[in-house]
Amino acid sequence: MSVSLDPQLLAEASARLAAVRQRIETACAGAGRNPSELTLVGACKHQSVDRIAAAVCAGLGDLGENYVQAARTIHPLVEQRLRDHFAGAPAPTPRWRMIGHLQRNKAAQALEVFRAVDTVDTVRLARALSGRALAAGDVVDICLQVNLSAEQSKSGCSEDALAELLDGCASLPGVRVVGLMTLPAPGPTPESSRDTFARLRGLRDTLCHATGGKALHHLNMGMSADLEVAIAEGSTVVRVGTDLFGERETAPDTETQTEAQAKATAQAKAI
Repeated sequence: MSVSLDPQLLAEASARLAAVRQRIETACAGAGRNPSELTLVGACKHQSVDRIAAAVCAGLGDLGENYVQAARTIHPLVEQRLRDHFAGAPAPTPRWRMIGHLQRNKAAQALEVFRAVDTVDTVRLARALSGRALAAGDVVDICLQVNLSAEQSKSGCSEDALAELLDGCASLPGVRVVGLMTLPAPGPTPESSRDTFARLRGLRDTLCHATGGKALHHLNMGMSADLEVAIAEGSTVVRVGTDLFGERETAPDTETQTEAQAKATAQAKAI
């Protein structure tokens, strides 16, 4: 029995990715920017293995997951699904990024999967990541998360604490601070996010003149609803979820979905 991905699913993934890329290109044209400056991250929380693999086959290079355990479960399944689909030919290898809050005690587990952590908000977390990365002979890219809306429900350092956070992270040998990240407060329109995005850009520009700030190339901001505004304000990394993958699965949790899919795939290969 064939274990190739469903052709209709592949066609849908290609169409969705093309539509999102067209939005990015249009936004870049309006802002006088080159689309090559943008990295598109597929937020794959609660998405099926096949949908994620189909998006990678369509050309999506970066995948973001919110939870360490979910990523540890789904990562090998997606990799195996891609190998099965390509049947011995070289399969694409997406870059996995941590896009949710990361607890310091899960740093080691996180680096088993993630090549970048977009949500560092304390020196202690950066230090833990640095130590684990060095032990593996590696360096991990990180973005510093800033809570510009001062929402208690959101992680991130305060604007006033950012310079100190950068100073504390810049000297760590196992991490590479590549940019800043923020999540704006919910608003009635995409324009509601503009002030937050502009503030993050201003902070980045100021810090680029400070010690440790020269490598702050990235502004990690903007999602499906407001990516055009984010791009106009200088974003270099945008996250898109359902517009790329479709509606999230309705199963209770990611592990239940992926484990069920793994069993089904193994049974199909055995036939």
